[in-house]
Amino acid sequence: MKILRTTDRNFRYDFGKIYRRSIDAPEAVQKNTASILDDIKRIGDEALFKYTEKFDHHTLTTKTVEVTAREISHALKQVNSKDLSALKLAAKRIEEFSHHHLEKSWEYTKDDVTLGIRYAPLKRVGIYVPGGKAAYPSSVLMTAIPARVAGVKEIIMCNPWPVGDGHSTVLAAAKIAGVDRIFKVGGAQAIGAMAYGTKTIPAVDKIVGPGNIYVTWAKKMVFGQVDIDMLAGPTEVTILGDGTVPASHVAADLLAQAEHDPLASPLLITDNSTYASRVEGETRRQLMRLSRKAIAGESIQKRALIVLVRSLDEGIDLINEIAPEHLELAIKDPHSYVDRIENAGAIFVGGFSPEAIGDYVAGPSHVLPTQGTARFFSLLRASDFLKASSIISLSEKAFKKLGPTASRLAQMEGLTAHAHAIDIRLKGE
Repeated sequence: MKILRTTDRNFRYDFGKIYRRSIDAPEAVQKNTASILDDIKRIGDEALFKYTEKFDHHTLTTKTVEVTAREISHALKQVNSKDLSALKLAAKRIEEFSHHHLEKSWEYTKDDVTLGIRYAPLKRVGIYVPGGKAAYPSSVLMTAIPARVAGVKEIIMCNPWPVGDGHSTVLAAAKIAGVDRIFKVGGAQAIGAMAYGTKTIPAVDKIVGPGNIYVTWAKKMVFGQVDIDMLAGPTEVTILGDGTVPASHVAADLLAQAEHDPLASPLLITDNSTYASRVEGETRRQLMRLSRKAIAGESIQKRALIVLVRSLDEGIDLINEIAPEHLELAIKDPHSYVDRIENAGAIFVGGFSPEAIGDYVAGPSHVLPTQGTARFFSLLRASDFLKASSIISLSEKAFKKLGPTASRLAQMEGLTAHAHAIDIRLKGE
């Protein structure tokens, strides 16, 4: 891991060179994604099946594209009891947390004017669950359960099945989370199918869930046709450490993020140079024991950083500037620093609150903003599956009081029909 100091003359340049973050995509990715989406929009299932065979190497038909009840039942039998219990415990905690995020409809009346907000759940939501090289049942729970708690009427799921084989734990998680329909498709073609609808896959109102660059770019392109949760790039963790949490723990947390993706960005910010060296050594030592050391090693070599700051206050300023997806406060008295964090997707407070616990069983969704978008995006939560309508009701008395002002404003804007719609009532015509 490269160690930089904020006092270095070229710190900003060196930091930016390694800690590169962008949700842009190469031109080839953009063109290919647009072509795939256009085909799905024009010819539906025919294109969906064509791209599934091309990219996932298995053949689908209108009769085999959807996971059957029998397949789900078979999958449940393949999951051992300990794994099933772990999924159920995680689901229970996610559901409990999600209930705290529900918005309630409200109204108030003042001067004969009743105003309010009415919340209603989306009718149909699509969740995308990555697949292929690994199974992510946690992503099923983290996306489907908040939607179900919000009252979404139908939850459909798309999950790639390379060579036609599904992951038993993913299907078990879908059953536990209350997913209504599951389709064996992935990639940009799955996003297109959920956005535009095909003969076999219904169009949804919102698409959520992480994916590769093609999935992310497809979500960007269909936004407006449907809502999306966010545009997520490679995962990242920032740890603020002062030496009070064992170096071995912090190194393990950096590697936990690194094993996701060669483009993952593990970052330690510390005011303790001795601690920085210990963490760097621990990271190298633990890396050699990982089953995914090739992936984690590339991330550590090319994307990981240790930044030495003059003080924890300077570290906080840097954190708020970069707006990390995951932030760990591995410092003495971490709770006293929480209110100073302005930008972070999730804040893990204290040495026994590692990011990995948030990925699975803490309760909040692990679908979080990346690439600095925590400045304006939030974690996925139950309220994201609600839509709000304003309620406006005036008595005749209230209308006669407010009407002249509304008419005046309409005339200021040159919208005479607006003014007339008000004046005709004021005159009693």
